[in-house]
Amino acid sequence: MRFMHARRSFALVGILLLVLCAGVPRPVFASAGLDLADQIVVVKSERRLYLLRGGEPFRTYRVALGLNPLGHKEREGDFRTPEGRYRVDTRNPASDYYLSLHVSYPNNQDVDNAHRHHWQPGGSIMIHGMPNVLKHPVDFYRRADWTNGCIALSNPDMLEVWLLTRPDTPIEIRP
Repeated sequence: MRFMHARRSFALVGILLLVLCAGVPRPVFASAGLDLADQIVVVKSERRLYLLRGGEPFRTYRVALGLNPLGHKEREGDFRTPEGRYRVDTRNPASDYYLSLHVSYPNNQDVDNAHRHHWQPGGSIMIHGMPNVLKHPVDFYRRADWTNGCIALSNPDMLEVWLLTRPDTPIEIRP
């Protein structure tokens, strides 16, 4: 009984955090004592995501990338994670993965390049946590690049990134 009560309380706190944080403007976060990131940098070759404030990293996380991680995403279905400058343009607390931040890929240059080759540029590039329904053992997600082109973190890391960013945060994805 005590275990069920603790689990229910933890779930309620988590839901409350999600409701309060989804799209909440910066002043509310700041008044809660959270210093927000003003930029996200992903270095694909390091498999790292950095939260920056004033140009300096203050948090770092291990990430998984697309199944074909080398090179810039050029088209739908290439399983690559894009490279370039984008923005976090949408926050989704109810995605198929534990939270998600939508990356503004494709930009105009990405669209022009894809159309020049008669390809579809693809889209739905996210920063997200683990799948809500696991198809593999947990260790698989920790040691492999497994996304279709997204940037994936552990769920605790994703919650922290969610809480420390705001809509319209710039993101730079480097090779």
